[in-house]
Amino acid sequence: MERKRGYLNDGLEETFLEENLYSESRITYFKNGFKDGIPIALGYIAVSFTFGIAAKKAGLTVFQAVLMSITNLTSAGQFAGVGLIAASASYFEMIITQLVINMRYCLMSCTLSQKLDKDVPLIHRFLIATGITDEIFGVSACTEGKLSPYYAYGLFSVAMPGWALGTLLGGISGSIFPPRVLSALGVALYGMFIAIIVPPAKENRNILIVVFASMILSFVFTKLPILNEISSGFRIIILTILIAGAAAILFPIKEDNNEE
Repeated sequence: MERKRGYLNDGLEETFLEENLYSESRITYFKNGFKDGIPIALGYIAVSFTFGIAAKKAGLTVFQAVLMSITNLTSAGQFAGVGLIAASASYFEMIITQLVINMRYCLMSCTLSQKLDKDVPLIHRFLIATGITDEIFGVSACTEGKLSPYYAYGLFSVAMPGWALGTLLGGISGSIFPPRVLSALGVALYGMFIAIIVPPAKENRNILIVVFASMILSFVFTKLPILNEISSGFRIIILTILIAGAAAILFPIKEDNNEE
């Protein structure tokens, strides 16, 4: 009996240690995501500050602007929404515009789902999809190996409040700052996104080719007479499908058979 009890105790202790290690790994992933999300939050504060001012000029209260930033985390969609609100557009036009502009997040979510372990529960996949933005996608996609849901939660926990905080500050400030300052703040997010894609492009020639192809095709779509009439959101969707599809065919990623 003593021997059996010893085996039972050893098993319980081993299970406890495994659960404890798993809990510590989740905390570590969350901390790493939180740390990597701080630059995103700082960039978001600068850009959403501009959005807060634009929302105030469109007739929204500070509370309404902050609520929009909390429930609809998308810079392009929010700026377009404020423009439609100012123009007294219909709900149907608002829905179609948001659908077209934000449809690219569906593609980003599908891409990140391939980086998740196959055993990740469906609830985690839905939660990750709700917080996807261009910058969060860029950081998450550049992580080595599999993507932990808790790393993504760490990104969200600092990036989302940063966007809401910037909106609050911009709404309170109103139109105090001159247009040049507001324009400079709007460039901050693009500079941060460039900082995200440059390091992997330096290390991988295929990524560099994809980046340059994206820049060239985006320029072509902006200048050609027929293509430049396509909305910016739908233009991103078309380019993403074309470039990502071509890259998958020309530069396929070989899976490691030893990876579990």
